[in-house]
Amino acid sequence: MAIVLGVAGFSGCGKTTLITAILPLLAERGLRVSVIKHSHHAIELDVPGKDSYRHRQAGASQVMMVTAQGYAIFADTPEQPNLDAQLALLAPCDLVLLEGQKWAEVAKIEVYRPALGKPALYETDPRVIAIVSDVALIAPCTVLDINQADQVAAFIATWWQQQGKQA
Repeated sequence: MAIVLGVAGFSGCGKTTLITAILPLLAERGLRVSVIKHSHHAIELDVPGKDSYRHRQAGASQVMMVTAQGYAIFADTPEQPNLDAQLALLAPCDLVLLEGQKWAEVAKIEVYRPALGKPALYETDPRVIAIVSDVALIAPCTVLDINQADQVAAFIATWWQQQGKQA
């Protein structure tokens, strides 16, 4: 089973930018990484009028689109699936990064930019194991420079190894 690490922070802090910077660095270290992105907004991934959309509108509980390059599954659910259900949908991998899901009860790194004027999660969430920021901070956990993606990837890879040894 994959090890899960949250990448948490308020909107606009740079979570996506950080994840896209560290993904190739983690892959270079031999890690197969998947990402679960949470959105607060309803999203429509299918296109009205297309066959897959029409299948869903006609009552299919799931529609899988398959191409030579990959696949996507469209599913309407009465509520957001819990983390276990989300993880069950992923192919086997070494590490799953949760983008968003600040409330998830998993270890997480916080992307924190004080200039945004939002509260720091690390002050109230004991599951924050590191802070990635654009300023120097005094904090009860590791603080990493948001402009040093390799430093962040190295921290995550080391943490991942430690989790595997504890399992």
